Amino acid sequence: MELNAKNLEFRELNRQLRQGGSVFHITGCCGQRFIAAGMDGKTITIEGIPGNALGAYLNGASIEVLANAQDAVGDTMNDGQILIHGNIGDAAGYAMRGGRIYVKGSAGYRAGIHMKQYRDKVPVMIIGGVAGSFLGEYQAGGLILVLGMNRGGAPLVGEFPCTGMHGGKMLLRGDVTGIRFPRGVCPRPAGEADLAEILPELERYCGLFGYDRNQVLDAPFTLITPDSGNPYRQMYAAN
Repeated sequence: MELNAKNLEFRELNRQLRQGGSVFHITGCCGQRFIAAGMDGKTITIEGIPGNALGAYLNGASIEVLANAQDAVGDTMNDGQILIHGNIGDAAGYAMRGGRIYVKGSAGYRAGIHMKQYRDKVPVMIIGGVAGSFLGEYQAGGLILVLGMNRGGAPLVGEFPCTGMHGGKMLLRGDVTGIRFPRGVCPRPAGEADLAEILPELERYCGLFGYDRNQVLDAPFTLITPDSGNPYRQMYAAN
């Protein structure tokens, strides 16, 4: 089903998405917020730039954006998939608890903060370019990968990555010299077993965006995990 969003306010756009079929092609998108919030059973392709909170509380729908997206992509999403062919703004995947966010370009500040997981619900965020400061702040679960593809001289991540991290995993591709990791996390070179674990996600990502799998793997990865089962222990006088 074709939807021209040029003159649609976000509430009307979402009403038509909910009441229509299952496959949509949206054109003329220009900053409408909350597109597909809480939806499942929908496959949505978007031309143009969606506004904040694209796919917030997403519950199984699939969204593909053929350009950039603004802040809070996948806010508190529970399941489904969001593909961004350009860049994303700040706070992508905030409190994300399931599903996948794949970004071909770069991400702004605070991507993946408060990500969490429960049993088989493991959220995944892969950023093809670089990420801003506070990446993975207070991460409690899930997987974050930053690949640094085509980044030129840009830093792989900004300041204060993994601040307050107490669960999950982060992998950074390429040289991490100069990145200041906080106390309470353990960065180390990723081994064969670590790479084997993420390989299905990487292969899926490469297939969707046309990257050469071997080129992506032809660089070292650094794995960052919390170094304690009680990362806030040092904050309290009585333990």
